[in-house]
Amino acid sequence: MRTGILGGTFNPIHNGHLRSAEEAREALSLDRIIFIPCYLPPHKGENDVASPNTRVKMLELAIEGNEHFEISDMEIKREGKSYSIETLGELNRLYGEEEELFFIIGTDSFIELGTWKEYEKLFSMVNFVVVARPGYVDGLKDSSPAERLPVEIRVDFCYDSRFRLLKHKSGRVTHFLETTLLDISSTNIRKDVSRNRSVKYLLPAKVERFIEEEGLFKGIR
Repeated sequence: MRTGILGGTFNPIHNGHLRSAEEAREALSLDRIIFIPCYLPPHKGENDVASPNTRVKMLELAIEGNEHFEISDMEIKREGKSYSIETLGELNRLYGEEEELFFIIGTDSFIELGTWKEYEKLFSMVNFVVVARPGYVDGLKDSSPAERLPVEIRVDFCYDSRFRLLKHKSGRVTHFLETTLLDISSTNIRKDVSRNRSVKYLLPAKVERFIEEEGLFKGIR
């Protein structure tokens, strides 16, 4: 089975997340996408993050009716800061060699991979899928995306320009996808909600209704 992994805070989940996941699934013939909300994001503050259960509920509402989308609460159960090296290791142990994993990240995250915990090990654990993000498109238009990797690990890759693939020495591959650029951010949605501005069509209607009913993000400034 070919499984896409999309982690994040999802505070809240929005149509940009969902569309990127759907386009990655279709482009790479993935059997499913697993959304993994973190307990605490390692690179963000905690003040404006909704509770884990609240974010899971918004995810459930967002993916309702899509048979290819699933949710895992593994990072929430683990608690503490959520690091990709731990989550991907746990997924590999859970699924074994029968499952081919594709780790979906944005171009913004790809460019900052050198700041991640034990980042150099990630490329031998799973395949990567780098999807376009508004404002970061030109950042990967170089002769080789390997130039955006930390210098220490570039020697471990070769670039196939025909298929836009980075091939790691382990045999794992990094795909680069040009997806529909929806300039939507959870941060701006929270700000709009706090200022009583409309967030209609930025996220699923059921999620919008839930945020309103629960009074979420009202205190954000």
